[in-house]
Amino acid sequence: MPLPAFASKLPDVGTSIFTVMSQLAAECGAINLAQGFPDYDPPQVLTEALARHARTSGHHQYAPMPGLLRLREEISRKTAQLYGILPPNPDTDITITSGATEALYGVLAAVVRPGDEVLVLEPAYDLYGPAIRLQGGVPVYVPLLLPDFRPDWERIAAALTPRTRLILVNTPHNPSGAVLTDADWQQLATLLADTPTLLLSDEVYEHMTFDGQPHRSALQYPALAERSFVLSSFGKTYHATGWKVGYCVAPAILTAELRRVHQFVTFSVSTPTQHALADVLAEAAHYEALPDFYQQKRDLFAELMAPTRFELLPVQGAYFQLARYATIAPGEDDVRFARRLTREAGVAVVPVSAFYHDGTDHGLVRFCFAKQPDTLTAAAQRLHKW
Repeated sequence: MPLPAFASKLPDVGTSIFTVMSQLAAECGAINLAQGFPDYDPPQVLTEALARHARTSGHHQYAPMPGLLRLREEISRKTAQLYGILPPNPDTDITITSGATEALYGVLAAVVRPGDEVLVLEPAYDLYGPAIRLQGGVPVYVPLLLPDFRPDWERIAAALTPRTRLILVNTPHNPSGAVLTDADWQQLATLLADTPTLLLSDEVYEHMTFDGQPHRSALQYPALAERSFVLSSFGKTYHATGWKVGYCVAPAILTAELRRVHQFVTFSVSTPTQHALADVLAEAAHYEALPDFYQQKRDLFAELMAPTRFELLPVQGAYFQLARYATIAPGEDDVRFARRLTREAGVAVVPVSAFYHDGTDHGLVRFCFAKQPDTLTAAAQRLHKW
């Protein structure tokens, strides 16, 4: 008997551009600077801790639904120290999730109701829009101002309505590397002060800001913290994206709603992995060194790319580099250019139009510089030769 016809919940959504470009890179033998993952391993102390806990009796069954208490306690300590705030309550304010991706989806599933509007600042990570729509929500897109990808506060204010359930921000920003300033956060706090609107702050690149500029978190602004879900990623911080461990910090009343969803999605996260992370999180040296570590990669990549005809945009944070290609292929759309670059030059990138819901094309591509120096050197040589 044939299956009955049914309407897709996401009829216009295909395979992620990151998967598409990575597959094309593999087919062409290209250097993959498209997908945002390092080509180096986590710190040895972390992998050794994981091996140790994998051999420990009792560390192979379900962890508590909110996460191991000792890991949540370490996160509380670290968060208070890093941002100069009162420690979040590890019992009621912190939830360990299967990557920040699960946390983000869980937040949206917990608080967005059919017909609710969610403000999204574009360009934006491609998960945001579909995850909102799957809850019956309505994404309301507000473009960031080029060339610096700054928030357009007038347009954001105009987009706020009584139906706005949530505003979603990302700092440091993927794909542009822009960071929110103190003035930005103050402006946002003022806009939301007399509204019931919640805030979802995606801060997975929190330890990657450059040129002496600090990362500012929503948690540092009391008027925002009381209405915020703040997301972090161990995968990004410890070069272990495949481990898929993240967490969410939020007030108890909001955390309770996230956990209502989390318990029915993944329930809990890998037990030995959480033990290993709790071991290493007590030592701040690794994440304190990340700004310099990634700034050196940013600067090396810029130096290597100087002989090419790509125009590199400023990068304040995260580990991505946007580049204009107008002098190389004037008028060519970014998807076609990215595919051609992968096939002909042997370097895979992401077209920035993929970060816009309507495919807005500004003639930009995104490189990931979270790579070994040899990888970046080989990629730049191929691009220069091409």
